[in-house]
Amino acid sequence: MAVVNQTSSVSEFILLGLSSRPEDQKPLFILFLTMYLVTIIGNLLIILAIHSDSQLQTPMYFFLSFLSFTDICFTTTVVPRMLVNFLSEKTISYAGCLTQMYFIYALGNTDSCLLAVMAFDRYVAICDPFHYVTTMNHHRCVLLVAFSCSLPHLHSLLHTLLLNRLIFCDSSVIHHFLCDLSPLMKLSCSSTFVNEIVIMSEGSVLLVTPFLCITFSYLRIFIAVLKIPSAAGKCKAFSTCGSHLTVVTLFYGSIFYVYLQPLSTYTARDHIATLAYTVLSSMLNPFIYSLRNKDLKQGLRKLMGRRKSQAEPS
Repeated sequence: MAVVNQTSSVSEFILLGLSSRPEDQKPLFILFLTMYLVTIIGNLLIILAIHSDSQLQTPMYFFLSFLSFTDICFTTTVVPRMLVNFLSEKTISYAGCLTQMYFIYALGNTDSCLLAVMAFDRYVAICDPFHYVTTMNHHRCVLLVAFSCSLPHLHSLLHTLLLNRLIFCDSSVIHHFLCDLSPLMKLSCSSTFVNEIVIMSEGSVLLVTPFLCITFSYLRIFIAVLKIPSAAGKCKAFSTCGSHLTVVTLFYGSIFYVYLQPLSTYTARDHIATLAYTVLSSMLNPFIYSLRNKDLKQGLRKLMGRRKSQAEPS
């Protein structure tokens, strides 16, 4: 996606990253390379296990496979650029910076929408089990995924085009490890009033609406589970939601900390929270879902057993 700002004298930005000390660069490179490889391998295994096991061909795992794919793309948007910056110059072109920002917001919000869709799936499965098959049919699942992917891209395109209108004529140093709206807007020497209004209105709606859908779904689930007479039934119902709730807490907790605050209060302390939803969440998702899900663990065992038998000489 080529983006050129005709009114800006800035052709590139400098990403300061997580640390400016030379002795920190190689350890950070090794740490994030390891995290990146774990993220890619873990999420690929989830996708392969789901698509190779007929018992996992259900709406819940259909959505999970798309979440894993999105996590791979999301992490790839952030970490490779960080790895380059650890070992070489920390510059990124203007077009490259806006392109990275576009995909960060598009894929991050896709994650958010998919988590809301997965909460709705659990709501239907627990609160209306007799109509689950007809409500969550394949056609509707595909439409939900398509909507979860298309709307965030339109949202991201809007903010990227608005940012491209700004003039950057002072410092080109970004006090961050990625190209994000808030630090970029701080560098602008033109008015960011329109950008801030859109962020606080449209941006907040797209961020908060999926979270409200998740909250509503789990309130209904909680009420329905309380009506189950047996303790075993309650535990089984809650166990199907535990992994998803853990992921939602990690993802939204860090995002709300970063984005639900005024632009003027944005500081380097937000880097850790940004790492939590861009890198850490994507890396931990496969472990969270596989360790707490018997069916998925069984699917992974079948996948590993199949690969092992194929590798053995006949």
